[in-house]
Amino acid sequence: MDIAQLAGADLDAAVLEADHRHVLHSWSAQAHLPTFVVAGGAGCRVWDHAGNTWLDFSSQLVNTNIGHQHPAVVAAIKEQADLLTTVSPATANATRAEAAERILALAPAGFSKVFFTNGGADANENAVRMARLHTGRDKVVSAYRSYHGNTGSAVVATGDWRRVPNEYARGHVHVFGPYLYRSEFWADSPAQECERALQHLEHVVVAEGAASIAAILLETVPGTAGVLVPPPGYLTGVREICDRYGIVLILDEVMAGFGRTGSWFAFSQHDVVPDLVTFAKGVNSGYVPAGGVLVNAEIAATFDERVFPGGLTYSGHPLAMAAIVATLGAMQAEGIVENAARIGQDVLGPGLAAIAAENSLVGEVRGTGVFWALELVADRHSRAPLPPATMAQVKALCLERRLLPFVVENRVHVVPPCVIGEDEAREGLGILAGVLRDVTT
Repeated sequence: MDIAQLAGADLDAAVLEADHRHVLHSWSAQAHLPTFVVAGGAGCRVWDHAGNTWLDFSSQLVNTNIGHQHPAVVAAIKEQADLLTTVSPATANATRAEAAERILALAPAGFSKVFFTNGGADANENAVRMARLHTGRDKVVSAYRSYHGNTGSAVVATGDWRRVPNEYARGHVHVFGPYLYRSEFWADSPAQECERALQHLEHVVVAEGAASIAAILLETVPGTAGVLVPPPGYLTGVREICDRYGIVLILDEVMAGFGRTGSWFAFSQHDVVPDLVTFAKGVNSGYVPAGGVLVNAEIAATFDERVFPGGLTYSGHPLAMAAIVATLGAMQAEGIVENAARIGQDVLGPGLAAIAAENSLVGEVRGTGVFWALELVADRHSRAPLPPATMAQVKALCLERRLLPFVVENRVHVVPPCVIGEDEAREGLGILAGVLRDVTT
């Protein structure tokens, strides 16, 4: 069958059949693959070839911060493609230099350079490499509830199940971070959780041999693990531990950065400045693959006369750089980061709290900006997670009612694009509330 001759629902069916036959999908059992096609999108909505439309409450993989098909970003990519489609990373290029300047202008004082990568995983990979070479140490401490990407060191630094079949990298140590709802520390307040989590971290650092630890790598706000906003004082406490023992602090802002939490960088809400910052996703909303590492002046100087032994063929790719320049420009001109903060404070936060108040399936609501999670439980007293079959029902009903959710384990992550307006945000919350009511009954 010639797909080019098809349209509408017939084209959707043919695309699904070809996809399932030829594409091996990531993080999936191949007998259980996508059941609908995304043919196009605009703003906060996507649609298939038959014209069915979904409100995107997932931002795809929490990356389309500026929404789908923003005209300024699309135009910039087209303009760059007419000028220069690709160039070696060893070559100076105006678009790459401008992208670095714009990112550095948003960062705190002290950062001097950007190392560009293809995405978040290799950003973390290269940040770890920088920390090891800068300190002359080997070990990396990260959290059990985390995700840092699917490359050698990044996936082993990850704290969830995905690292277990991929543990080939050396020198990785894990700790428990703060998570009061399921506290590992028998804490009963945010302050107590913070104090005990920091004590646990320092005990592990000392027990592992502080002089052997190159870096502590943390997501500023663990995303896939559940939007675990750290309690006040935690990240400043981590910074103090790093300073005490000469350890590099790497904050992973791949998911949390560039407007997602209602600020350019999530760490700015926690009165902390890391040594290295990894980023990707929202920096250009994934229109062209891009990521990178913000490097402070001290670490950057390590490689003034010493070769940095890392690189990627597509580092600083012109099309990706043009997308970064246009994305950051549009976000600033249109107040998109401020919109994310306002929508979180005025609509999503109160709306999700109202859902929790009426529905016993909701154990906890947490988040900031357009970065929220509903943790669903079978029983509020025991906090037993809602079972997978019921979570599958939640997801299926959301899709059936034209809401594209981001479902992880027993959580629904509410992570729409940063450009979402009040009406669309309330529409999505209404669909989600109705789904949870129907699942409860």
